[in-house]
Amino acid sequence: MSAFATEHSVSCGEAAAAQPESVAAAAPDGLMRAQGGTAAAVPVRVLYVDDDPGLCRLVQRQFGRLGYEVTTATSGAEGLQRLAAGTFDVVALDHYMPGHSTLTAMHDLPDAPPVVYVTGTQESSVAVAALKAGAVDYVVKDIHTDFVELLRAAFDTAVTQVRMRRAHAAAQEEIRAARDRFEALAAERALLLREMNHRVGNSLQIIVSLLSVQAGATDSAPVKEALSSARSRVAAVAQVHRRLYTSEHISTVALDQYLETLLEDLQLSSRTGQVGVAISFVADPIQIDPDRAVAVGIIATELVINASKYAYPGGSGPVRVVLRQAGERVEFAVEDDGVGLVADDGIPASGLGNRIVRAMATKLGTSPVVEPREKGLRTCLTFPLAARPPAPTA
Repeated sequence: MSAFATEHSVSCGEAAAAQPESVAAAAPDGLMRAQGGTAAAVPVRVLYVDDDPGLCRLVQRQFGRLGYEVTTATSGAEGLQRLAAGTFDVVALDHYMPGHSTLTAMHDLPDAPPVVYVTGTQESSVAVAALKAGAVDYVVKDIHTDFVELLRAAFDTAVTQVRMRRAHAAAQEEIRAARDRFEALAAERALLLREMNHRVGNSLQIIVSLLSVQAGATDSAPVKEALSSARSRVAAVAQVHRRLYTSEHISTVALDQYLETLLEDLQLSSRTGQVGVAISFVADPIQIDPDRAVAVGIIATELVINASKYAYPGGSGPVRVVLRQAGERVEFAVEDDGVGLVADDGIPASGLGNRIVRAMATKLGTSPVVEPREKGLRTCLTFPLAARPPAPTA
């Protein structure tokens, strides 16, 4: 028992004799805690463990007036029992009492409250040992200092630290949960987009097959040519969807790979007599959004078909397709060594293929440039690598 406790036990014994074991007061200056996430507040619950009953009653009465709810225990075993039976925000534990391993036992409890060490000695080694054992603070019982105020400050600091720690942990958990939800939604969205592209690609492939069957079933050359051109246009769109559902990246398309596959399909068509040209392709690796990839693919299809129809009448020859990146812009060109422009204005502006090329070029934010050469013809387009943001509406 400390000298401080002996001096006060007689003076406060009778005044505190009628006090119950747990006392709560509603003083406005006491540290309060929210209950159940509502605006209501309850006193901070303190478990004070000391082998001096008089000092226990003094602390209980003084802190009750300050708005705390104090429960006392006079031994380490009793303290552990009360701690296991109730919920406390902070524990004060006396150093000089039987069962000095009580601090370690309290620290090992699940979700244990913070422990403030109370000691009657000035030896720093005691304080260091207490802090190493898990105490958050220590207060010296000294009659020449304001023990109650120092203990109150230690309680308030310990409770505030726990609240901040728990709030931080809750915030981190919410961040992790939000990140997990976002990742799950992103994965689900990617899966749905792949499934959508898969189904759209399959549907377009069916249309391509039907157009091929219809073209083979007619004896009319103009009808056969129109159906074959339509088949190539639909195939250009279907190829993009096939690439999207087989790619890890659903927001962009490898334009060079897409055009390579598309031109291979057009080259295979030449073996059936639809395209009598030899197509070559030189490209830089370029990533582009799917919508503009479709536009470039349709333009390439139209220009290659046009070259096969008009560049080499009655024969065959090379058609070169070039895709280059120049800084933040893309240069795309289709050229041949054929007869060139038959008329000064080239292909009639009313032609379906010409209208399609111009419409797709507008989607890319550019327009086709036809360059007559000494031998053959070159059509080129230059457009931004990144899509332009939509214009704001009034």
